Amino acid sequence: MPILVPDAGPLITLAYAGRLDLLQRPGWPVHLVDMVLHELTRHSTPTSELIVTFVKEQALTVVTTEVWRRYLQRLTDTAAGRGVPPRKAGLGELAIQEYMTRLGLEEPAVSAVFLFEDHKIARASFYLPDNVHRISTRAYLSFLEERGWIISAEEIERRAIQNGRHFSRIRFP
Repeated sequence: MPILVPDAGPLITLAYAGRLDLLQRPGWPVHLVDMVLHELTRHSTPTSELIVTFVKEQALTVVTTEVWRRYLQRLTDTAAGRGVPPRKAGLGELAIQEYMTRLGLEEPAVSAVFLFEDHKIARASFYLPDNVHRISTRAYLSFLEERGWIISAEEIERRAIQNGRHFSRIRFP
């Protein structure tokens, strides 16, 4: 059974659609990377509280990464007047890559599905081990529809858009 590892974009889209529950629909364990969770919740947004509540209520696994640890250390150093503030751009993706690499080094390798919505990730430059498969939000919703677990992938997309989500048009694979 694979682990489902969502990036920020799919979580935001599903929250806008009111369907975060779809992350758990296939019955796979859902693991959130710490830096991604921070990106989603560090500011008050229309979806931040929904995501925090969902993670707590469902007791989802939050994976700790070295990226997060170093980010926190830089924040501490900056607050103490040492060093420069940590960068924020791309840290969620780096933390996901770190976790995926860790999964790829497991013996036996742990299978994972990386759920994404960002064009940067769709490019070949975002490396994932062979045991990790990437899938866009739209492709994931189509997968759920094909299995009969939702009536309409298009309806979920429409609901997210009607509620204010502007998400990628990418379809992968």
